[in-house]
Amino acid sequence: MAGSTVSGIGSNIDTQAIVKSLVDAEKVPKQTQINTASQKATTTLSSIGKIQAALDAFRGALDTMSTGNSFTGLTGSSSDEKVATMTASNTASNGSFRLIVTQLAQASKLSSTTFSAGANAVVNATDKPTTLTITQSGKGYDLSVPAGATLQQVRDSINTQFGTSGLSANIQTDANGSRLILTSTTMGTGSDLTLSGTSGLDVGATVVDDPTDALYSIDGVNSVSKSNNIEGALSGVNIKLVSVSATVPAGDVSPDATRNATLITVSTNNAALKSGVKGFVDTYNALMTAMTAETKVTTNLDGSTTAAALTGDSSMRALQNAIRNEFNKLSGTGTFKSLAQFGVGTSSTTGMLALDDKKWDAAVKTNAADISSMFSGKTGMLARMKSATDDYARASTGVLATRTASLSDTLKDLSKDQATLDERMTLLTSSLSAKYNAMDTLVAQLRQQSTSVMTTLNALNNPKTNN
Repeated sequence: MAGSTVSGIGSNIDTQAIVKSLVDAEKVPKQTQINTASQKATTTLSSIGKIQAALDAFRGALDTMSTGNSFTGLTGSSSDEKVATMTASNTASNGSFRLIVTQLAQASKLSSTTFSAGANAVVNATDKPTTLTITQSGKGYDLSVPAGATLQQVRDSINTQFGTSGLSANIQTDANGSRLILTSTTMGTGSDLTLSGTSGLDVGATVVDDPTDALYSIDGVNSVSKSNNIEGALSGVNIKLVSVSATVPAGDVSPDATRNATLITVSTNNAALKSGVKGFVDTYNALMTAMTAETKVTTNLDGSTTAAALTGDSSMRALQNAIRNEFNKLSGTGTFKSLAQFGVGTSSTTGMLALDDKKWDAAVKTNAADISSMFSGKTGMLARMKSATDDYARASTGVLATRTASLSDTLKDLSKDQATLDERMTLLTSSLSAKYNAMDTLVAQLRQQSTSVMTTLNALNNPKTNN
């Protein structure tokens, strides 16, 4: 036959093909079983990984929304950001307040004497270490100054050893030389810095800035702060003082000078509120889209259907139902207790959320405040959805993590089964090849004997030979 391979030289039979056919007949059923199981496990593992990633993103977005002001719709503004800026959190309330700043908080700052040799000037010319003691708010910090230490080395040591304790050192250089500038990162009266010890760096040190408190008033109520960041003066509002309020008339330096007030305002921004709700809708839809992609049944052009890796999976149905149930529950303390009342509904065909702009605009005019109570707090929608997905999202013991581990183990076992099958088929091939080679050798010998006998018989029967 054209193109065939004859491996049996003695028998003229393709023994290799016979061996291969016998080995394949033995291997194919088990190989098909391994291939099918491996493909299913790999596909399922990939799908669960996609769901896990989508669920993690969903839960991360819930955390961000919970800590932000996405659902308060509140924004903060300052009429003069050169005097003060402000931000409003989800615990703020609508209102306007008149802020007047008469003094900013200031940190203590000291300067050493000038060293004409610059930053590399040796500040300890002795052969023994000395000590520089820096006292801040009554607490002392001792710095060892090694023999031969330079001004630069002292600066670096202060920042390394005491940088987290509220001390900061720098070097200022001009035509006369360099000096060590020591600053307290703690502001307010009582945070004075002083120098002492045996290093000599305290000798000739001067005060650059005295520490001061911030002095301000809100709606005529005078207040004091150790910092220029004002927290707690107004509920949910953080104010950052930038400069002193201008006097009227300008340049009036008298203690009781009249100053311009900066208007600090917390107001509801319906556009921001709508953006927050849309953000939630998009986050919800992203998770549902990912789950649908891994569970749907696709109808082909010929009318047949193709199931996804997780079609009919009970865990996926349970997860979807858990999330949707929390969305459909009533929540909040306001008049409106469901997103459907604000125009957020579920599509009957896709299962995705959609926002009806007209219904939203009508509802938010009178019930915007209800949004916050629906989403926020321990019983709000965000917290409930996070709790509802806990059993699925736990890193090592969650439903998805457990299934991932199980599928990974299955693939490892299948890999071992494949190695075992390959080894068994190799041995079978060797065994059958040896048997057929032996058969071929025997056939060759028999043919040789047959040829010899026939030659002898032909010689005896040859007439010429007889004559």
